[in-house]
Amino acid sequence: MSRYTHLELNRDIPAPAGYYTPQKEVRLKYDGREVLYVLSHAMVDASCCGKTDYCQALVPGYILRWQAEKNKEGLPVSEVEPISDEQVRDRIRKIIRDTENISQTEFW
Repeated sequence: MSRYTHLELNRDIPAPAGYYTPQKEVRLKYDGREVLYVLSHAMVDASCCGKTDYCQALVPGYILRWQAEKNKEGLPVSEVEPISDEQVRDRIRKIIRDTENISQTEFW
């Protein structure tokens, strides 16, 4: 089990070479369970090679307890089970790619 802190949507989060902006959280029904994925837009603007931006999906895992508590900053925290099975990851990647038109999907 892992804990996922839900970030405020549509608010830029500083990153080492730019920032990213969580835009949408999705609870995907898959094989009798729910998978959480988060769509984000990232901007790399402090690189030796120039600026670039891209969209990505982050998959924390299967939802065990949805927004079960809040952290010190008042952000909701869910309990998730990371997805380690590569075949399941590939199927979920395909669903996200086909649904969201996102080519980059990262798993915890």
